[in-house]
Amino acid sequence: MSVGFGAVQWNRDKLIYDGILLAAVTIFISGFVTIHWQLHPPKNFIDSLDNWIRAFGTCAYLMLTVILCIGPLARLNPRFLPLLYNRRHFGVMTFAVALIHVSFLLTWYIAQNALPNLGAELTNWPQYTKFIGFPFKALGVGALLIMFLMAATSHDFWLLFLSPRVWKALHMAVYIAYGLVVMHVALGIMQGERTILIPLMLIGGAGTVAVLHLIAGWRERTLDKGNALSADGWIPVGPPRSIPDKRARIVAAPGGERIAVFRDGQQIGAFTNLCAHQNGPLGEGRIIDGCVTCPWHGYQYKLSDGCAPAPFTEKLATYRLRINAGTVEVDPRPLPPGTPAAITFPSEAM
Repeated sequence: MSVGFGAVQWNRDKLIYDGILLAAVTIFISGFVTIHWQLHPPKNFIDSLDNWIRAFGTCAYLMLTVILCIGPLARLNPRFLPLLYNRRHFGVMTFAVALIHVSFLLTWYIAQNALPNLGAELTNWPQYTKFIGFPFKALGVGALLIMFLMAATSHDFWLLFLSPRVWKALHMAVYIAYGLVVMHVALGIMQGERTILIPLMLIGGAGTVAVLHLIAGWRERTLDKGNALSADGWIPVGPPRSIPDKRARIVAAPGGERIAVFRDGQQIGAFTNLCAHQNGPLGEGRIIDGCVTCPWHGYQYKLSDGCAPAPFTEKLATYRLRINAGTVEVDPRPLPPGTPAAITFPSEAM
């Protein structure tokens, strides 16, 4: 979070994230090309292009699958949160891989002087009403355009320019892009090749995404029922050590209102789980430079009172805390946004 907009800056975490991601993409594509060439030695330049088309297309599909798995995985296990923090980088690289896939495809058509055939295929309108013979490449074009819009608007400038509501709706279109990619493959290469590997890849990928979202949704549904209250109406959170340092535990008040209880050393603060910026899941964030930091766009709030550091003016609703018989408890009744409510507990309470 910053006062103004600037070019993307890489810190150590982002460099490591991007380095690992780039290495994984390189290893996958190199391995795919090598194995495919061993099994199906190319007879000419066209066959070589076909190999690269398959390699980058498969890689883009798997990367998009992983992107859609990161959200539910981060909710199910905090170990996956580092993947969430720089997911935008993952998305931009996925678009780059998909774009290379398309460039090899266009080269394949140009090498055979068949580029007009591609245009004719995409504009053969009667075929769009059929299942067999559907111009499946149009689905790939649609998915690529959505990924381009997401990559081009990944910077926070576009979030402010478009408004959070429009920006979020645009980036939720990743699910549409994924569906288009699945249909693109199912109506394309799967129609012409009789191999079990392609349907396994599609079913395995789409099935994994669906199952993870269902599991995460079921877990969220359980949390939304609310935690049991103590005799005087407070919510037991657990011993101070049960709250991970620099992170949060999420509890729910009756009615499902979620409360993020953060700990920074011996200081604990409780806030609404909704970031004041775009209702991001604040409890999935962490404390950076002494401030609670939303995992979506880096908005920060002081642990002591839920106020964004100057010159920002955003404020979070806070909640009263106490330690009762060694257990941290939170009052489910919210305080006005920006009300100091953090507590400091003695080290022996750990």
